[in-house]
Amino acid sequence: MRKPVIAGNWKLFKTTTEAIALVTELAPLVGTVDNVEIVVAPVFTVLSSVQRAIAGTNISLAAQNVFWEEEGAFTGEVSPRMLLDVGCSHVIIGHSERRQYFGETDTTVNRKIRAALNGELVPIFCIGETLAEREAGKTFDVLERQVRGGLEGFTSDQLGPLIVAYEPVWAIGTGKTATDDQAQEAHAFVRGVLAKMFDQGTAERTRILYGGSVKPDNVKGLMSRPDIDGALVGGASLKADSFASIVRFGA
Repeated sequence: MRKPVIAGNWKLFKTTTEAIALVTELAPLVGTVDNVEIVVAPVFTVLSSVQRAIAGTNISLAAQNVFWEEEGAFTGEVSPRMLLDVGCSHVIIGHSERRQYFGETDTTVNRKIRAALNGELVPIFCIGETLAEREAGKTFDVLERQVRGGLEGFTSDQLGPLIVAYEPVWAIGTGKTATDDQAQEAHAFVRGVLAKMFDQGTAERTRILYGGSVKPDNVKGLMSRPDIDGALVGGASLKADSFASIVRFGA
């Protein structure tokens, strides 16, 4: 059985005071949940403060990005060792906004995944097609290219901790959500690519999350599908009550 993961990507929101207030409100709302892995991903500047606030709770800490070198003349970057130092256990890699606005490619995503795994961080590896690509019938081509590019050169043994997040770009922040059938179809396809690249065991154990306007009122339907193992939540993770409702989807 794959343990579900509900991860909140806070993006460019929350000052230190606001971030502490959010997790302080969230922690008691999800404190009895033991069948879901709960992750929050604040901005770099509040990671240390959030880690102190969630210490002793069932909430894990993720960063929203990482660089592939441990140290050096790389102004503005943060290494895996530095993320571990402030208490991170997970890191989001290859989010569509990073690809769109900051020039991330399958090659740089691959290097970041390798650095994260070598640095004992759990990568949340993001993939997904644009609206134009979906309308052109290229969804599966895009997903296979991103999965193969991001995981090229890895062995099955190295990928044990890996989490994949399928986020159709056309559903991020738009209020549109892939239907349960669309999401399941994409997840099953990605699992099939993993089986072809590695083996069936790797495909079966890898958790694949759905992201794209996940809300309390649509998460249950998504989570009912066999290949959907959780959610990468954007806007709804910025409020404790809505994020807690998503975490408690099975209650």
